[in-house]
Amino acid sequence: MAIKEGSLEAPDRQPLDWKNPEFYDKDSLYSELERVFDICHGCRRCVSLCDSFPTLFDLVDESETFEVDGVDKDDYMNVVDQCYLCDLCAETKCPYLPPHEWALDFPHLMLRAKAYKHQQKDTKWRDRLITSTDPIFDTLSLPGIAQVANAAAASPTLRKLADKVGIHPDAPIPTFHSKTLSRRVADEIGSQLPANPGKRTTGKVAIYITCYGDHNEPQVVEDMISVFNHNGIPVKVLKDAKCCGMPKLELGDLKKVEKLKDANLPMFLAAIEAGYDIIAPIPSCVLMYKQELPLMFPDDDKVATVRSAFFDPFEYLMFRHKDGLVQTDFKQSLGKVAYHVACHQRVQNFGMKTRDFLNLIPDTEVTAIERCSGHDGTYAVKSETYEKAKKIARPVVNRVKQAEPDTFGSDCPMAGRLIADGLDENNPANAEHPLSMVRRAYGV
Repeated sequence: MAIKEGSLEAPDRQPLDWKNPEFYDKDSLYSELERVFDICHGCRRCVSLCDSFPTLFDLVDESETFEVDGVDKDDYMNVVDQCYLCDLCAETKCPYLPPHEWALDFPHLMLRAKAYKHQQKDTKWRDRLITSTDPIFDTLSLPGIAQVANAAAASPTLRKLADKVGIHPDAPIPTFHSKTLSRRVADEIGSQLPANPGKRTTGKVAIYITCYGDHNEPQVVEDMISVFNHNGIPVKVLKDAKCCGMPKLELGDLKKVEKLKDANLPMFLAAIEAGYDIIAPIPSCVLMYKQELPLMFPDDDKVATVRSAFFDPFEYLMFRHKDGLVQTDFKQSLGKVAYHVACHQRVQNFGMKTRDFLNLIPDTEVTAIERCSGHDGTYAVKSETYEKAKKIARPVVNRVKQAEPDTFGSDCPMAGRLIADGLDENNPANAEHPLSMVRRAYGV
């Protein structure tokens, strides 16, 4: 039978067989790395996405054979280390995913290699620390400590000392708030509002505020609550949930991901049982429950239940708009908006709902930028990858400059911060989250 050169069919990503002992077998892993690298070498469509592919292709081009068989297998992990699991190659570029017979899934293979490295205890202390978001963020947000942490982040001298443990001195670092979102708002807001169901929505939402939304971007969550209340949607705030697990997924610590999932599911299921849909302000956290965890636990009915009730905020609002349940009483325009489409939102494959909603605002012109910002959760703060992240972000920064916007931002606050840093390193502008833009347009 002839082999198809590529596929025009929709990607059908297969479950991650991470509990199979062969998943961690070195010979099996390296054999698959060689097979996939050889296919990628012959294709090269993904060269502009991240540094994994240029790293691979440089290894091939500098080898004696100019083929993958000439690459030292000890260098394979150099490719793995540059992957931050944005999933763009699989979801937007690769013609060889299942159902194609070559069954290539580059992000899942990189995840397998990261899990192998983690099992072999081949991970840096720094990486284990900065991916432990719950204890670290809780500590850094304590009254008194938050002020010290923020002052340290602004000190060139202390930042140079941090470089010695692997945090780049120029990397934009998030601000920590002693008055976290959990301490700012009640458990339920707008509970007096009657839930008005739509075709796909129950009309009331439980917000998974996430560690980032709680400690670093509480204002964004407050803006989201205001926008949803303005649209007649009562809100419940899930204050005791744990990290979504994405940082540990990127580290390859899959058992910790499972523990975090087990800690969060009872809270999510109770909210769903009470008639709530679930939303989260950070695309990566939404992706974990809509795609990553279902692929890790394909036979878990509880994971499937949560997946079916989990929404991106603007995906939810556009479902409501389609049902005629969204207010369009905007008080002011946003003018020209440069909007960066976050990678972990793009790969959810529901379209550019944020852009569509912003376009509802009169006299607002939106330039959507579909290119990776290069931030990832930790990639842009590490000493060894900060400059690479800035390079990846450069096309996005240039597009923002060309748009000459009145405001710019991304659904991913971390991406917005890196873009702002690239616009003017000496005097960074402030990125604005689209939810904050909408609240401003509503005048609430």
